[in-house]
Amino acid sequence: MSEAAFKSGFVSIIGRPNVGKSTLLNTIIGEKITIVSDKPQTTRTKILGVKNLPGVQIVFMDTPGIHKPKHKLNEYMVKTALSTFDEVDILLFMIEAGEPSGPGDRYILEMLTGVTKPVFLLINKIDSLPKNMVLQQIEEYRHLYPFKEIFPVSALCGDNINRLLDSIIQELPEGPQYFPEDIATDQPMRFIASEIIREKIFQLTYQEIPYSIAVGIEDFKEAEDRNLVVIRGIIFVERDSQKGIIIGKGGAMLKKVGQLAREEIEAIMGIKVFLELWVKVKEKWQSDDQVLKMLGYKA
Repeated sequence: MSEAAFKSGFVSIIGRPNVGKSTLLNTIIGEKITIVSDKPQTTRTKILGVKNLPGVQIVFMDTPGIHKPKHKLNEYMVKTALSTFDEVDILLFMIEAGEPSGPGDRYILEMLTGVTKPVFLLINKIDSLPKNMVLQQIEEYRHLYPFKEIFPVSALCGDNINRLLDSIIQELPEGPQYFPEDIATDQPMRFIASEIIREKIFQLTYQEIPYSIAVGIEDFKEAEDRNLVVIRGIIFVERDSQKGIIIGKGGAMLKKVGQLAREEIEAIMGIKVFLELWVKVKEKWQSDDQVLKMLGYKA
């Protein structure tokens, strides 16, 4: 393929919280770009994943779930997701197999009114549903919006992902290579480390904790001998009771969070990591402009 015929472009993955957007991005890229959990609102900011194929570069954007905001943080998340409508060449609207269109999905469809770019509908988690039910859902959504194409997929298992990529490539314009071939994401390791710490808290703590925590990296530096990275992080919570849960009896929970996060960060970076974590109570941090700015959520 000649250089002039190189194709590239940007693709946004949108949808309600917890429909599998981050899992889809990780599957497409072939490595972990964004954290995943079964808790809604896990993704809080826009994360780029770069897919390189022969003669093609696709830059995917994983976005926060679109929902009714309750705090400044939520407002930032929804604004971030909606802003990608104007930044991309293609939109992938993801829903969950077996769920009839509710107020959340219909709100997103309203936001898509007037969008002139191709919009693909992705019906995720088809591996958990009989085929006839998926066909009913396709028929329902076909009447709700003029989708360019509709793809039943399994983000977790990779079903139909290659067909999806083929269709995306057909719609992409000719363009430059935006990122070097060895770059999978534009996120700095500092951000990735904070997200991994947050993911481990999600995995280990109670249901109410994930919505109330944030992780800020206070220090991230390579030691002089260049064989060690020192990371110091602050875990923000809203109440003393949440601080107690994260620290755990005798500090056991915080130690476990640190151990799991350190092991994963070391595996990604290929270098030894010294990870130190503190827990700080900051009431209503989700509506505190100063804290949100420090965390990178510019509300």
